[in-house]
Amino acid sequence: MKKIFFKLFMLPALIYVMSSCSFFKLENAVDPNNPSLGSVSQNATRNQIQSLVTGLEARHRDYLFTITAAFGAFGREIWYLNASDPRWQTDWLGQGGRKPDAAFFGFGATGGAAYATPYQTIKQAEVLIASAQNTSSISEQEKNAIIGFAKTIQGYQFMIAANGQYQNGIRIDIKDEQNPGPFVSYTEALAHIQRVLDEGNQALANAGTGNFPFRLTAGFTGTGFGTIASLRQLNRAIAARLAVYRQDWAGALNALRESFFTLTGDLDLGPAHTYGAPPDVFNPLFFVLNAATTTMIVVHPSLITDALPGDLRVQNKFFRRNVPVVVTTDGIPLSGEFQDRRFPSNTSPVKFIRNEELVLIYAEASAQSGNTTEAVNAINRIRTAAGLPAYAGATTRDALINEILFQRRYSLWCEPWGHRWIDARRYNRLNEIPTALDRGSVFTQLERPQAEVNWDLFKGK
Repeated sequence: MKKIFFKLFMLPALIYVMSSCSFFKLENAVDPNNPSLGSVSQNATRNQIQSLVTGLEARHRDYLFTITAAFGAFGREIWYLNASDPRWQTDWLGQGGRKPDAAFFGFGATGGAAYATPYQTIKQAEVLIASAQNTSSISEQEKNAIIGFAKTIQGYQFMIAANGQYQNGIRIDIKDEQNPGPFVSYTEALAHIQRVLDEGNQALANAGTGNFPFRLTAGFTGTGFGTIASLRQLNRAIAARLAVYRQDWAGALNALRESFFTLTGDLDLGPAHTYGAPPDVFNPLFFVLNAATTTMIVVHPSLITDALPGDLRVQNKFFRRNVPVVVTTDGIPLSGEFQDRRFPSNTSPVKFIRNEELVLIYAEASAQSGNTTEAVNAINRIRTAAGLPAYAGATTRDALINEILFQRRYSLWCEPWGHRWIDARRYNRLNEIPTALDRGSVFTQLERPQAEVNWDLFKGK
C-alpha cells in the first residue's frame, strides 16, 4: 500500500489517536506527550493500554459523516445539499455524466473515509493488539478481551473499505506497510472479514466473564454493551450483517442466534458512537431544525412519496421544514423539504448497528431459506412498530424480499453506512434508485484510490 504514514499521538488527557493525514507507519516522537510506538509495543502499562482502547473507539467513528452522506446520496436516501461547493451534488449524484475517479471528490487521493480512514482504524487496532500481547501488566484473560474487542472493530471497518471498492477488491494483508499484499476480490475480502470476526469472537470466549476490563464510553456501557458477553453478541451481530453480504443465509441465522437479536425486544437496542463538546467532536449528522442554511442533509423526496400512509418512521425521523433548502447545480434545482429529526442535540449518540437491522436480517435470511412463516413474523414486527397493518402480500421469496428491502429503506434510513445503495447492488437493483429529480446517475462502486494506483505503478523504484 502507498507510503501513507500513521502517527500515534498522546493528548494531555492521555487519549491516543491516529493522525488523520497519515497512513501506515508510526514515527518516533521527541515530545513526551506524543510518544513513539516503542513506548507501547513492549510492556505497556495498564494506563497506556487504556489510552489505546479509548483511541481506537474514537477512531472507530471517523468514517461516519462522509460514508453515511456519500453512500446515502448514491442510494438516494438523502441529498447532501451544499451551495458553497456544488461538487457535493454534481459529483456524488453523478450529474452531467460525472463518475468516480481515482481522486473522487470528498475522498481524495487516499480514498478518505471510504478507504484510508478504515485502514487507519484497522492499523490502530493492530497496535492495540500488539501492545496487549507484549505486556506483563495485564492478565491472559484481559489480553483476550482486548484482542476480541479490537478484531470486532477491525471486521466492521474492513467492511467499509470492501463495500466502497466492491469489484475492485481491497488489500487484506497490510502488516508490512512497505510490502503490502495484493488486492483480493470482494468475495475473498468478505471471507477474510469473516475470519477476523471469528477470531475476535473466540478471543472474547477466552476472556472470562463480567465487565470488559478497560473503560469504554457510554456508547458501549450506557447501551448494555460493556460486558464480555455483550461484546460477543455485538461481534455476532456484525457477523450477521456480513453473512447477508455473502449470501450465507444459514450463517446469518446462526450468527443472529448468538447476537443481541430479539424479535420481541427493543428495536433500538445497539451500541453507539458518542459525541461531545470540545475537545471532543459534535455529532456530524445533527443539523438544527429549520436552520436558515444552504448546507444540510435532507431527505430524498422519494422517501416521502413512496411512504405508506401512517408510517411512524416518517413522522419520527423526518421533519418538514418551514422553508425548503434549495440548491441549484448544473441548472437543476434540488429542494429539500424534509430534514433529519432523529437527534435532539449536537452531542446525541449515533447507533452503528441496531436490533431493528437484525430483525430485518432475520426476515431476509428466513425468506431466502424458505421459512416464510418466520420471515412474515419478522416483517410484521417491523410493520407493527411503524404503526402499519400486518403484511398481507404474497409469500413467495421474491415478494418477501421486495417487502423486506422496502422496510429496510425506512428502518435503516441514513444509518451508518448507506444501506440502500448496498442493498440495491446486492439484488442487482441499482436501476431502481430514482435519479429523475437530480438527473444524475447511480454508481456501482468507487474507484481505486490514486495513492494505491501510484504505489502499484512505482513500488520498488
